[in-house]
Amino acid sequence: MARVLAVIKIFPNDANIDLNALKVKIQSSLPTGSTVEKFDEEPVAFGLVALVAYVVMPQDAAGQMDQVEQAIQSVEQVSQIEVVRVGRI
Repeated sequence: MARVLAVIKIFPNDANIDLNALKVKIQSSLPTGSTVEKFDEEPVAFGLVALVAYVVMPQDAAGQMDQVEQAIQSVEQVSQIEVVRVGRI
């Protein structure tokens, strides 16, 4: 079965957030079948660091990308998200 990789940039709502705790919250918020392959950290400005999540999900699940976006956005410490790239793996 083909899988989809989505690269999502996640901006926290504060520069003083514990990024490791935020990573755990994001991973646990994802819908069944989706998982974070890895996280990167990308400095933005003035001490703010964005997380770049590499989310793997099944290709055949209808609406899976929307569910992933909503799940990440619903995490309390997330300000906004930006989908950078989506492709099959």
